[in-house]
Amino acid sequence: MRVFPWGFWLLCVASAPARGDSGSKARSCAEVRQLYGAKGFSLSGVPQAEISGEHLRICPQGYTCCTSEMEENFANKSRSEFEAMMKEAGRSVQATLTAQHRSFDSYFQDLLNKSEKALYDAFPSMYGELYTQNMKVFKDLYNELRRYYRSSNINLEEALNEFWTRLLERLFKLMNPQYHITDEYLDCMVKHAEQHKPFGEVPRDLKVKATRAFIAARSYAQGFLVGSDVVKKVSQVSLSHECTRAVMKLMYCPHCRGMSSVRPCNNYCLNVVKGCLANQADLNTEWKYLMDSLIVVADRIDGPYNVDTVIGTIHMRIAEAISNLQENKDSITAKVFQGCGNPKISTKGSSSEDKKRRGKVTLEAKSSAQALEMLVLDAKGNLTALKTYWITLPSSLCSKKVMASSASDDKCWNGMTKGSYLPEVMGDGLANQINNPEVEVDITKPDMTIRQQIMQLKIMTNRLGNANIGNDVDFQDTSDDMSGSGSGDSCPDDVCGKRLSKSPSTRQPETHAIPKQSGHGVNGDSSRSLPSASLLLLLLVAVIAPQHLWR
Repeated sequence: MRVFPWGFWLLCVASAPARGDSGSKARSCAEVRQLYGAKGFSLSGVPQAEISGEHLRICPQGYTCCTSEMEENFANKSRSEFEAMMKEAGRSVQATLTAQHRSFDSYFQDLLNKSEKALYDAFPSMYGELYTQNMKVFKDLYNELRRYYRSSNINLEEALNEFWTRLLERLFKLMNPQYHITDEYLDCMVKHAEQHKPFGEVPRDLKVKATRAFIAARSYAQGFLVGSDVVKKVSQVSLSHECTRAVMKLMYCPHCRGMSSVRPCNNYCLNVVKGCLANQADLNTEWKYLMDSLIVVADRIDGPYNVDTVIGTIHMRIAEAISNLQENKDSITAKVFQGCGNPKISTKGSSSEDKKRRGKVTLEAKSSAQALEMLVLDAKGNLTALKTYWITLPSSLCSKKVMASSASDDKCWNGMTKGSYLPEVMGDGLANQINNPEVEVDITKPDMTIRQQIMQLKIMTNRLGNANIGNDVDFQDTSDDMSGSGSGDSCPDDVCGKRLSKSPSTRQPETHAIPKQSGHGVNGDSSRSLPSASLLLLLLVAVIAPQHLWR
C-alpha cells in the first residue's frame, strides 16, 4: 500500500479558503443587502450569505456577498459618486471666486455710478448751458468707461482723447457764440489749442491714472471669472475606465468582502485618487501663478493705482479741466484766432457768458477706501487658501468624502483585505503615475480639456502681468475657442503614442500586506493563476480512489 506524506494533506487543507473566526459557516450578507437597497437597487438575486467569488472582475475573488450584477452596479455607482464629489469640491471653489468677483464688481460699478451721478447733480448749477447742451458728451464718456471695464474691445486712451476733443469743440463754440464756427475751423482749432493745453494737465494726468486703474480693475475682475470657469470645466471631466475600476475597488469592494465597517487605508486612497486626478494635478503650477498674479494686482488696486480715488473723482477732474479752460478762455481764443484766422461773425443773436457760467460749486468725493481695503484683504486671504487646491484635492477627498482611515492604521482596507498598506504614495501630476500600483494611467495621453484650461490660465496670468505694469491687453474672450471636451482617451494613438499597457505578464506585482490566515481567500490575481480548492480536492479523490481499489 502506498502512503501519502502528511505534507500533501496539509497542502490540500491549506489550499481551502479560510473562514476566519466564523469557521465553516458562511457569513451573513445583511449589511451589504442593506447598503445595496439604500443605493436604490433591487434586492432580488442578492445573496443572503457569502458565495464563492470566482465571477468577480474587480474585487478580490475570495468569498463574497456580491454577484456580477452587483459588482457592475456598484462600479457605476462609485463612478457617479466620485464625479459628484469632484463637482461638489469644484462648486465650493467656484462659489468663492464668483463671490470675490461679485463683491469687487459691485464696488467698482458703484464707484463709477456715484461719480456720474455727482456730475449730473452738480454740473447744471455749475456750468449751465455748458453742461446742458453737452450732456451727451459726458454720458458717452461714462458709457465708454463701462464698456471698457466689461472687456469690450475698446482702446481706453483713444476713448479719453475723443472725449476731450469733443468737449473742447463744444465748449469753444459755446464760449464764442458770436462767431460762426464750421467743422473745418474746429479741426484747426483743436490742433492749435491742444498745443497750449486748454484743460491744463488734467487730460494727461487723468489718462495715465485712469488707464492704469481701469486696466488693473478689469483684469482683476476677469481673473476671478476665468479661475471659476476653469474649475467648472475641469470638474466636468469624466473618469476613465481604469479609474472607475480603482474607485469601485476602493469604495465598495470591502462591502462585498463583508468588511463594511473597515475604512480604506489612507495611503491606498491617496494613490487611487492621485491616479484618477493625475491630469487635474498638472493645473497646479499655472493655477498658483494665477492666484499669485491676482494678489499682486489686488495690491496695485488698493495701492499705487488707487482705484478708489481715481475712479471716484473722475467728475471732479472734469470740472477742474473745464474751470481751467474758462480761466484761460481769452488767451486760448487769441492763439486759435492767430493760428486759424478769425471766424465769420454769426448772424444769430448771442447770449452772454454769464448765462452759461453760473459760478463754481464745490465738488466732494466720498471716499470708500476702507471698503476697498477690506475687499482686497478678504480676496487675498481666499486666493492664498486656494493656491494649493489641485494638489491638496486628493487628501481632501480621502479624508472628507471617502472617509479613509488614519495614516497609522494597520487594520484598514488595502484593496485586498483588512491590514496595512505597503506601497508608497505617488507624487502629484501625470508623469508621476507611471508606477501607480492602483490605477493604470497612460502618461502619454494628457487630457485635452485640462490642457486647454492650463492654456486659459496662462493667458489670464499674462493679462494680469501686463495690468500690473499698466499695459493694456486684448480682452477678446477665447474660452469658447478652447473649450474642448472629453478625456485623455480621445487623443489618437498615432499622435500621442502607443498606450503603456500593464498586462498581467508585465505589470509589477502589488505589494499589499498579506493577512495571517484570517482572510477569506487569496487575492484576485492569485485566484486566476492557482487551481481552486475544489479542483485540488477532486484531484485528491482521483488519486486516492485507485489506491483503495488496489488494496
